[in-house]
Amino acid sequence: MMFLALKTEDGRITGKISFYCRMLGISRQGFYKYLVDKDRPWRYQELTDAMKEIISEDECNDTYGRSRMYQALLLKQPEGVRIPSERTVYRVMNRMGLSHRPKRKPNGITKADRESMKSEDLLKRDFHANAPLEKCITDITEIPASNGKLYVSAIFDCFDLSVLGLAMETNMKADLCVHTLENALTAYPALEGAVIHSDRGTQYTSETYRQAIRENHIHQSMNSAG
Repeated sequence: MMFLALKTEDGRITGKISFYCRMLGISRQGFYKYLVDKDRPWRYQELTDAMKEIISEDECNDTYGRSRMYQALLLKQPEGVRIPSERTVYRVMNRMGLSHRPKRKPNGITKADRESMKSEDLLKRDFHANAPLEKCITDITEIPASNGKLYVSAIFDCFDLSVLGLAMETNMKADLCVHTLENALTAYPALEGAVIHSDRGTQYTSETYRQAIRENHIHQSMNSAG
């Protein structure tokens, strides 16, 4: 369509439109619709600007895939931006040239234990919080190092995405998650009684982690799928 618009100066040179349409296998109606639509503001421009702002906040954010970007949008809740489905976010990222293929399996590095007891999904994909230390999310990521891997666990506050607690180990056992919780409670004692949401990885379903959760009166929440 762009080629045809250039050749006909946006339809002003009418003599060759039929010829070009036949050669390119497009209809004249479709071409004229393209001319009408091409200068209209893109319906996802505000969403695009919001994603660009998220990426600019940290130099590491330009590696965000569709799921992390979608979750970041849900947590940030940009003013005046309607957040569409994750699939639409992916299509917009493709158009922006921001799509990245994950270097690890899309299900993450934590593995679900299907035999163990799961906790209820208390958030239901609602990551918005009206006040600090009410809703939190936690996860583990791996960092390649010259002599192996390091595993970093973090707890984030849904209110402003601040990091409440961090821990790092050379393994990703349940103790890593417990240390993260302990560090967060040391820094923010008012975290006691909050909801902390995670995936259904074996670390979070383990009795070691559940005991730490119970002792600190934390409300445990897990993804409903997995």
